[in-house]
Parts: sequence; structure tokens; C-alpha cells
Amino acid sequence: MDRRALARIASAATVLTMGGVGYAALARSRNPYYRGPVTDHFDGVRFHRPGHDPEKGLLELARWQLSRARGRGSWPARFPSPFAAYPAERVEGLRVTLVGHATILVQAAGLNILVDPVWSERVSPTRFAGPRRVNPPGIAFDDLPPVDAVLVTHNHYDHLDVVTIGRLWERDMPRIVAPLGNDTIIRAYEDAAAVDTLDWGGGLDLGEGVSLHLEPANHWSARGVNDRRMALWGAYVLKTPRGTLYLAGDTGYGDGDIFRAVPERHGPVRLACLPIGAYEPRWFMQPQHMNPADAVMAFRDLGAQEAIGIHWGTFQLTDEGIEQPPADLAAALAEAGIAPERFAAFRPGQVWEG
Repeated sequence: MDRRALARIASAATVLTMGGVGYAALARSRNPYYRGPVTDHFDGVRFHRPGHDPEKGLLELARWQLSRARGRGSWPARFPSPFAAYPAERVEGLRVTLVGHATILVQAAGLNILVDPVWSERVSPTRFAGPRRVNPPGIAFDDLPPVDAVLVTHNHYDHLDVVTIGRLWERDMPRIVAPLGNDTIIRAYEDAAAVDTLDWGGGLDLGEGVSLHLEPANHWSARGVNDRRMALWGAYVLKTPRGTLYLAGDTGYGDGDIFRAVPERHGPVRLACLPIGAYEPRWFMQPQHMNPADAVMAFRDLGAQEAIGIHWGTFQLTDEGIEQPPADLAAALAEAGIAPERFAAFRPGQVWEG
């Protein structure tokens, strides 16, 4: 095995995808983030989704990394978006802006809600290595309106950026909501931060007729090599006076049950924000990341009126080319007979209004 192959296996991109490098000394039998009763999805140490196992072993990881040079699509050093948003301070209706990757600003009923806020240049345990932005955030940090709430879906570095959350806390002291165990990670960086935690099926009221609910996702969590699945992950259902949003975070499709359950539990979905990137090679990524064809099936299962495609075109995490997700989405929509304007692949700074 040559040095370049070894470097690929140990690269920060691999660290990100497999969950980081911290907490390596912690015993596998101890959960550093959460202590609670055993449930149908928590065994006292680790969380799991019954009937779903997205994890791959080290041999499979090595196989993927050693094959990347042959199968990796093209990514430019810069991929600037044609959009830039300057949001209003408050919106009484419903407006959704993609900041980039999975970071979304939801403005509803006068509230400003950020989902998975990441303004850092890299999504990595370090500032000098790891996946780097190829476009700036679609909203500059200083152009953000006052943030009332922050929703975190899970603790992977491209979704839980403690530096950004620290900046938001220092500026606005927003209400922070995260799945079980993620409060410990956030407070390890910003010890003054107040974090509400939810289990699957839990919910809370944000005021102004807006409520949120945490639903299961086909994914997993880790910040380090020994903390796999020790903090919970999930998707949010956000109910507003102008309609219900489904905010997927990261998820595989599975058998579609998690999506079909949403309208049964929460009623019609106005807008779904669904990941369409980070899906190749399929043999490795399928359990944890949807591809565009999966996202179209999820869209239909949700019965959503419209959807926006997120989680593509900002950080190179996997092997598909940078422009492959929107091309694959267009093909999947055509195959399903769905009008393309109902499900668009969004770029940073692009705005949806309902």
C-alpha cells in the first residue's frame, strides 16, 4: 500500500464521513454524552434504529478509499452560487433560504429558525484539513437576522458546527434544540449555552403558533472513533401557521416507513427539505445517505406539495461529481412523472416562499 493510499484512508474527509477523531480514549461501554433509561432504540450505551444498520466496517472503508481515485467525480476549487440572500429581519408568512449544504434559515410567523448552522470554512475536527467550502454561505453571517432558535439534527461535523453555534449564542442567545446527548457536545464548547433535547417522538412549542417534533432518521452519529451512536440523531417536523415543513438532516431511504409515518402523525407537508448529495459509491452510502432517486421516493411518501434539494454542492464528502445531484434529480423526477418545479435542487442563497 503506497503512502498516498494510506493518506486517503486517514484523510479528513474519511474522518468526517466515519465520524471524527475525538474521544478516542473513552471506553466503548461508557456513554460520555447521555445517560437515560433503556428504550426500544437505546440500549443504555448506544442508540439504534430497530431494523436499520447503516454502519460499515474498517475493511469496507479501506475498500472505498482505495478505489476513490478511479471513481471520484470532478469538483472544482470554487463553485460560486448565482444567488445571495439578504433576509428581512422578520417574516410573518413562510420563507426558507438555503445557506449552503444542510444549513437552512426558516422564517415563519415572525420567528427566525436556523437548521444545522455551519458558517465555518471546513467541516472537520481541525481547521487546517478536511472538506472545504467551494462556495461562501448564501447568507453572510453578519447579514443574519436575529436568530430565535437553532435546530441540530445530529453531531456529524457538517451538521453540528460548535464554532458557529458559539457565535450565534454570543450574538443572539437563541433557543437551541438537539436530539438526546448532543447538548453535552455543544456545552463542551459553549458552557453557557442552554440546550433543549428531544427523543424521537418528542416535541416542543416555539411560540407564535410554531411547534417542532423530532422524528427518526436512517442515519447514525459520532464525533470520535469510540462514540458511535452515543448521541441521538433525527429529522424535524416544523409546524407553522402557513404549513408544515419536513427537515430531513441526513438519512437513508430504508423502506420508506419513516417518511410515510410523517403525514400520518402530523398531517399534510407543505415543504420537504431533502438531502440529494453525498451518495456515491452506492454500496457504501446507501444505508445512510439518499441519492436523488431515493429523495424522490421520500418526496412521494411524504405527500409533500413541494421540496427543495439540499446537502450537495458545498463540501465534497463522497464520490459523485459536483453537478451530478441536480442531473440525477431531474432524471428521477422525469421517471416519476413529477413536474421539476415541485422539487428543485437549491443553491446557496436561493429562497423559497410559501
